[in-house]
This record gives sequence, C-alpha cells and structure tokens, in this order.
Amino acid sequence: MGSVCRIDLSSGIISREPGFESMAKRFLGGRGANIAVLMDALSPMLDPLAPEAPLLFAPGILVGTGLPSAARFNVSGRSPQTGILGDSNAGGFFGQELRFAGVDQIRITGEASHPVVLSITDDRTELIDGRRLWGLDTVESTEAIRELLGDSNVRVATIGPAAESGVAFSGVFADFVRAAARTGMGRLMAAKNLKAIAVRGTGRPSIADPTRFSDLCVCLRERILAHPEYEIRSRLGSTQLIAKLQAIGGLPTRHFQSGTFEQAGQVSGETIEARYKVRSMSCATCPVHCSRYLEIDDPRFPDLRFEGPEYEPLAGFTVRVGNADLPLALYAIDRCNRLGLDAISTSEVIAWSMECAGRDLLDRATADGLDLSFGNGETVLSLIERIARREGFGDVLADGVRAAAERLGFGGEFAMHSKGLELFQADVRAMKAYGLGNAVASRGADHLRSEPWFEFSGDREEGVRRYGIAETADRLAWQGKGLLVKEYEERAAVADALGICKNVYNNMEVLDWDETADVLNAAMGWNLAGEEVRRVGERIVNTERMINARFGIGRADDRLPPRFTEEPAGPPDSPSAGSVVELGSMLDDYYAARGWDTVTGLPMEEKLRELGLEG
Repeated sequence: MGSVCRIDLSSGIISREPGFESMAKRFLGGRGANIAVLMDALSPMLDPLAPEAPLLFAPGILVGTGLPSAARFNVSGRSPQTGILGDSNAGGFFGQELRFAGVDQIRITGEASHPVVLSITDDRTELIDGRRLWGLDTVESTEAIRELLGDSNVRVATIGPAAESGVAFSGVFADFVRAAARTGMGRLMAAKNLKAIAVRGTGRPSIADPTRFSDLCVCLRERILAHPEYEIRSRLGSTQLIAKLQAIGGLPTRHFQSGTFEQAGQVSGETIEARYKVRSMSCATCPVHCSRYLEIDDPRFPDLRFEGPEYEPLAGFTVRVGNADLPLALYAIDRCNRLGLDAISTSEVIAWSMECAGRDLLDRATADGLDLSFGNGETVLSLIERIARREGFGDVLADGVRAAAERLGFGGEFAMHSKGLELFQADVRAMKAYGLGNAVASRGADHLRSEPWFEFSGDREEGVRRYGIAETADRLAWQGKGLLVKEYEERAAVADALGICKNVYNNMEVLDWDETADVLNAAMGWNLAGEEVRRVGERIVNTERMINARFGIGRADDRLPPRFTEEPAGPPDSPSAGSVVELGSMLDDYYAARGWDTVTGLPMEEKLRELGLEG
C-alpha cells in the first residue's frame, strides 16, 4: 500500500498519510477507494463547485504492479453536470506513474487563489504557479508542463479551455488523449483553479509473493494472447463496432432515428486502418494494442496526427450526426481532445440540435444562423468551438442535453440521456441488457458501469448454466437481463477498483472471481476467496446507490428516453426491427436480483447489513 495525498488548495497545505488496508480489503482501490471516501463526504447541501467539495484521483490497486492490462485510474466527485455521483475512468500511463510515486489516492479540496499545477515527484509534492498555462489546450498544457519541469517523461493529467469556460461536461485528459471525460470532472478541477497534475515516480509497489505473482502475470498474458478476439482488438480496438453494430441494426444513426447507416463502410475502423493508421499503441503493461496512432492526409486539416480514436467519439461525429466525412470527424475528435470535451456529450447535444431543427422546433436565429441539417460537418466543427468557449448557441448546449432542453423549453422527449448524462453510441433496442444497464447506472446513462457483453453470445446453453435462463444470451430478449446486468456491474466495479481494462476483464473475461482473488492474494498478501472479491463489486454498486439516494435518485429515475421504450426500432429490414426495451419488467428483475426494494429501487436493510454498509 502507498500513501493518501491530501491537498488543500485554499491554504496550500499538503500532507501524506499511510493508506488503510482495512478499507482496501472492502473497496480495493481506484473507483472503490474514491466511492468509500465520497460516501462520507457528499451531501445534497454541498455544491459540486464549492471549495470544500472533494475531487479525488485514484489508480486501481493493482496498477503499477506489472499485471497485464492494469493501468487505469478514476477521477471522482459530485458531478456539476448531473448533480449526482460524478466519476470517470481513463487508461494510459498516468495511473501507473501515481503508483510509482507511492500514491494510492489524491484527495483535493479548496480553491487556489490563481491557477496552479500539482507536482508529485516520489515523496516530494508541491504546488507550482500555473497562470501562464491557463487557456492552453490539453496538448499545449502537457508539453508546457514537461518543459517547465525539465522532464519529457513526466505524466500529466490536465484540463483544457472547455473546463476553464465552465462547460459542464468537460473532462480530465492524461497522456494527451486518455480521457476521464464523463460527468464533468474537468469542471471540478477548473473550479479549484487546478490546471493539471504532473507526476514522476521512481519506485515500485511491493509484491507480497513476487514469484507467485509473476507466474500469474505470465499466465494472464498468455491467456489474453490466445483469446479469439485478441487479433481484431489489437488491430481495430473498439472501432470494430461500427461494422458490428451496423450488422445488427444497433447504430445511433441521425440521433437514433435508424439503427443502420448507409455510409458505415466509409467511417469504419477498417477504413481508418487502411488509410490512416501508422502504428498500434497501448496503455501501460497491456498486450492488447487496441489504440492506434494516425496521420491524416487532408489539406483541410494540415498536420492532423493523434492517438485514437475509440469507437464512441468516432460514431458520435459520424453516425450520430449523419456525417460520412471521415477526416472531418477525426478532426472533430482531435478538437474535443484538445479543448477537453466529453465527445459523447458533445456529439449528443449537436445531434439533438439537429433533430430539433429538423422538427421545426429550433430556428436558425436561435442557433447563431447555423445550418443544423444532419451531416453538416462545418456546423459540427463550429459548435464544438462554441460549446468549448460557451459562445452564443454553444452556451445553451454547454450544460448538457437535459439542461438545454429545459432552457429552450422543447425537445426533452428525445433528449438522449438518463439522470442527466448523455447516452452512448448504440441503440439499446438492439441490446436490451445494455438498455437496462444504462438506465440503472450510478453516474447516469453509461454502458461502462456494466458492459454486459454476454447477451451477444447467442449461447443459450451457457445462459442456462450461468443464470438458469436461456434468454440471457439473446440480445433482443428481456428475460434474465436483471441477473445479467447485476453480475456485470459487479465485474465492472471490480475492474475499476483493480485498475484493469474492461475490454480484458469484462468482455474477454480472462479472469473469474477465484482467479482474481489469487492475483490479489499474491500481490497483497491477503487470503481472500473469489466470493469475497465479487462482494467488493457488490459493495461498491450498493454504496453508489446509497450516495445517489441522498440526491433523490430512485426507481423513477432509472429510465430511458421514450424513443427506446415506445418507438419500434428501424429500419424495417434491420435485424433488430420492431424491437423496444421492456424496461419495467427488467427493472423488477434487476431490483429483485440486487435485494433492492422494487417500488423505491433502493437497497433494503438486509442487503446493507449483509455487505457491512448499515448505519
């Protein structure tokens, strides 16, 4: 275990204290460690942007140990976008560097009198004047901090101009493009006048049983390399989903008005690979090189070179807004990265505006004279810049789609969000467990709180073996999806607490609960059983629900936009045509599986006592 670093930006007081092993056994690290602190720290009376409101950074407990694919960290607080639990997760090398510097968690409160940078080099922690960095984009900021510190290898997590302008869905960007972008954690950093955190570490976490742990790492690496999905994930990463979702009618075409996109082939991961990919890239210790470095040769966008993209921004600035101009979409993604914007939320507010205009609800005068026709790439680029600086119509959109609909007084029925967080880039009528997962997710609409991939398997026998219900393996069936989402929520929570990538832990399922316990025991010197590890995931999910209950969240808030529950999916020739999400039935099953009250959607006392969360 490393240390907890406390920063009071108002007073400038910095302290370090030992980590708590008892808390680690109950919540591990990363997301779990942050949630444990927020359980005591958050209340409805505490404004997300108040100086005393906490902002937390924590790498997963196994990050920095050399475990394959363990590189991720979480940033957490109360969301300025949704008003409920705020939490985001990113990979790269920043989390590993925190562990190398001996830091398990950073707890930040207060507000600096001027912009500052938090610099951590092993056990030396200090605040550096960051006034000349304010206004720089994420790439410029990272490069300037490295120059300022005289170290090209320092790892930097920074905010961009969007956060400084007060955009509610601005994020924290590490290693240039590794985005902890959801729920507005960048806005929290900006409110504290914290431009960036720069980390350099020369230590390594100690391992209780190095020989055993090394053997387990070798076994895990071999298992990953032998997995049937390894090759395509290493080639295309998540961009493979353009083609896969097109095949099942699950794309968010023109703001979810169709499940297929007639120009999907022009914007696919395969097309990016053929035209622009220079080399594969990965996060620290990961053998799945699912990222890629691109060089885009287009005179409209000179010197366009960056790492990425993931599927979510790619689909957001192509399919969701009806744009088939791939170089323009890649430029839009790069601009979001540099400005510090959440690409999912940004693409949603733009696509929503386009649908409003198409329905004659939004006139051009209100939208700064912009042509809001679907597919208008120049409008997309213009709105990205306006949102980031809260200029004109961009100011209307900068608080998210729910707030925009409320401010304008129309379009709320097709604002694609749950609990104020914009929905990801897939039509959940084609994948009903994902629909349920988005509805109940603790940070608002979110696939990564569960990632219940099993419903794509079609293996009905395995569905019976795992859950006693064959339909869990059928993406268009609703039966059994409560059990399915419950299990994958717990896997996702443990993945975030370990710091391991969900592509490996949830989708490829390279470790079961007992094997996860073996890895933790070898690393930490513990004696956990697999069921105890699963229980950590369950404890995290229940704690998050209890936090949100303070903000009035219950069953009535576990909902999806009516497009998914009332309008049959299309087009008529789609493999998912006619499907709707039977959310009410799935919620009943989910609450029952969780031990939550089916009327309120809240944990019952018996469940809280079972998890040691009573009182």
